This record gives sequence, structure tokens and C-alpha cells, in this order.
Amino acid sequence: MLVHSRTARRLVHAVFLVLFLPVFALPFLVIVAASFATSWSGALPSGATLAHYRDVVHGDAPEALATSLLTALAASALALVAGTWSALAAARLGPRGRRLVDGLFMLPVAVPSVVVGLSLLVAFSRPPLPLNGTPQIVVVAHAVLVTAFAHQSVTAALARLDPAYEQAAASLGASPAYVLRRVRLPLLLPSLGAAGGLCFALSMGELSATMMLYPPDWLPLPVKIFGATDRGALFAGAALAVVLMTATLLVLLAVSRVRTRASYR
Repeated sequence: MLVHSRTARRLVHAVFLVLFLPVFALPFLVIVAASFATSWSGALPSGATLAHYRDVVHGDAPEALATSLLTALAASALALVAGTWSALAAARLGPRGRRLVDGLFMLPVAVPSVVVGLSLLVAFSRPPLPLNGTPQIVVVAHAVLVTAFAHQSVTAALARLDPAYEQAAASLGASPAYVLRRVRLPLLLPSLGAAGGLCFALSMGELSATMMLYPPDWLPLPVKIFGATDRGALFAGAALAVVLMTATLLVLLAVSRVRTRASYR
């Protein structure tokens, strides 16, 4: 809309395609092609087979996918609750207090995720919370890593809310708990859905901290993908990666549809 000339618009579209295809689209297309391939022909995979997907179906990949889904759902729920609570609490503070809270929640994102994994490994290695070697520590690690995004999303949504709604409810005698439950949270639902979807997608792809913490009986799919590619089974790893991408996109599309329906109510 900022470009009025037809020639200029075509030039902008051409530049976008030149930048988008090699950087964003082409790597994903190569992964999809590799998942059906039997060999490499120059720079691209070649051949055609469904053997890699048959191995996915008949192997332990479905269990790894279920592990990733359960971990992402649990971590997203924890992150959404913690991020929403912290954003609501920080909104009552002054500018200095809000900056302090924002900094604390952004700290896990500012450091490498390996550091987060190591810190949790040390912190929960002994009583009173010995979580090492349990699935719970993986969920906690994912929640710690993605809570910052939920906090920032809800904080931004709170800044856009019109205070007139809360003031009108309070003037009619509504208690703060009632205003929160019936006014603020319903207005925040679209942002909460977006934050939950983002946390879920990030958790589904998390690898570095997970590699340090996962127990043998709780193997997420990204770890299995890394193991396959590390052994040189690139085509099998590509098939697993396509399964991971597809599952994540399907969940995000479902969340988007729920958000769309909720916005029209």
C-alpha cells in the first residue's frame, strides 16, 4: 500500500521472492524432498520412496511424537499461567518494578538454553525436589524457556486494553476478582491464544536443554531427529522432521481456529 507504481510493486514482489525462497522456503522444501529420497544427486536429494515414513509409523517415532506433544502442552500451560500472572502483577508496579520483572523473565532467553538446562540439572539434583531423571524436569525446562514469550505477549496486550471497561465495572460495584475474571481475562483471550501457540511451537522444537535433561523413557522427537542425523541417517531424520513440522502446524491451526471463533462471540 505504500508503493503506488505498478512497476515498483512488481519490483518489491520480485525482491521479496528472491529473499524469501532461498532463505525461508527452499530449506523446508529440501527437507520435504529428502524425506522421500533414496540418495543425493548433486545439491538436491533424488529418488523416491516411502520407506522412511513406513519406518516412522512402525518404529518408536509415534511414542517420541506423543512425548513431544505432552511436553509442549504441559510446558505451554505452565508458561501461560506464569506469564499471565506475572504480567498482571507487573502492571500494578511502577516503571522500575516492571523493568525488573521483565528482566527476570527475559533472563532465560538472554542466556544459552544449555545454561538453563545445566542450572536446572544442578538445582533439582537433590532434595527437596529431586527431579533429575524424570519427565517433570524436561517440562520445567521447557516452561522456563518459553514463559518469557507468554509474559511479553500478555504485557503488550495489557498495555493496549482500554481501562474504561474496568473502570465501568468497578464503578458498578464489581470486586477486583470479578473484574479480572469477567472483564480483563476475556479481553485478553486472543492474546492468550497467540501466546499459547507460540509457547507450544517453541517447546516442540526445543533441543539444547532437553539433551541435557531427558530421561531414557522420555525421548522427545527433536532428540530422536538429532540422533538420526548424527548417525548419518539424513533421510530418516528428514522424515521425522516433516512429522514434527506437520504436527506442530496442525496444532497451531487448531489454536488459530479456536481464537477466530472466540473473537466472533
